[in-house]
Amino acid sequence: MKISIIGGGPAGLTFASLMKRADPAHDITVYERGPRGATWGFGVVFSDRALDFLRADDEPLYQMLTPHMETWADLTIVHSDVRIPISGNGFGSIGRLAMLEILYAHAESLGVRLEFDHEIDASLTGFADSDLIVAADGANSAIRQQRAEAFGTSIEMRPNRFIWYGTTMPFETLSLTFRSDPAGVFCAHHYRYAPDMSTFLVEVDAATYAKAGFEAMSPQDTIAYCERVFAKDLQGHPILSNNSYWREFPLIWNERWHDGNIVLMGDALRTAHFSIGSGTRLAMEDAIALYKAFVECGNRDGVRPALERYRELRLPPMKKIWDAANVSLRWYEGMGDMMSLDPYEFAYRYMTRSGRVDHAALKKRDPLLAQAYERLHPEMRF
Repeated sequence: MKISIIGGGPAGLTFASLMKRADPAHDITVYERGPRGATWGFGVVFSDRALDFLRADDEPLYQMLTPHMETWADLTIVHSDVRIPISGNGFGSIGRLAMLEILYAHAESLGVRLEFDHEIDASLTGFADSDLIVAADGANSAIRQQRAEAFGTSIEMRPNRFIWYGTTMPFETLSLTFRSDPAGVFCAHHYRYAPDMSTFLVEVDAATYAKAGFEAMSPQDTIAYCERVFAKDLQGHPILSNNSYWREFPLIWNERWHDGNIVLMGDALRTAHFSIGSGTRLAMEDAIALYKAFVECGNRDGVRPALERYRELRLPPMKKIWDAANVSLRWYEGMGDMMSLDPYEFAYRYMTRSGRVDHAALKKRDPLLAQAYERLHPEMRF
């Protein structure tokens, strides 16, 4: 097959490598509009067993990525200067650019062509000879937007604002730090992704964003404001920007996943809120599912059977995570109303926010937090 992949992120690169390894005769090109060696943001995080989901389908890539990952076993919640470590929450992280460079090298070693600084017209003029076109061009996918009716696209912009920073402060674990300010409540999602670097994503609700005056504030003054709010946590380390700006989270869903031979993958297909740490993983799992669909169906009767099988394979597990992510994002939208809670009550509500963890499960995962909650709510003891 002649396969054209629009978007050089984890989804498109993973799919390209899997398909090229399965059949070197495939003619596969990945088109990336940005330059090589540059990306936005800082580190990305994987929940639970880090990249174990990849191991069964691409052991070489798994072995290339894991030595570069920072890992830890606990999650830390900071509320009113009370630090609450919560066990049973494994994570792994890696710099976004470091990960992309590894994915580039892996794809090229298999014979995939990578075209950088290549802006693609959303009409896809010039791709008529492609058997398969993969739209892996992110949440703002121009290809999806031009075919929104065909895909059954819905986009809902959520009210909280977030900004993806980094810092030289190397945090020990993935941490969620909640700070009160005269303007309102601030939350930092922060974790180490290299020995000397951490992601430092700041989230505020709509009222805090407005009262702080961020709309009219310069990038430098915005950094200075956030450094003041989180001074105790940064311990003198600076906040760093990489094309960082305030954004609203776009909640994206598509009823139909392909239009002819054009198929959606990754954030172009659906977005999952960063609070569950699964966005990059979901994108790569999309790629694995599409690859498996082609292995199962082949392409003798065209690509349609494989594209329909892709949705059948992928929808059930992906929808469960997507639903949990949407519950989680709404929890953050109400975080200001919970800042008056006891820190342990607050942490408990955080851990049980999505409904995937109940009291019994939390008691197994972290008995100390469950016991602290039971002291506040004796009726929960059993």
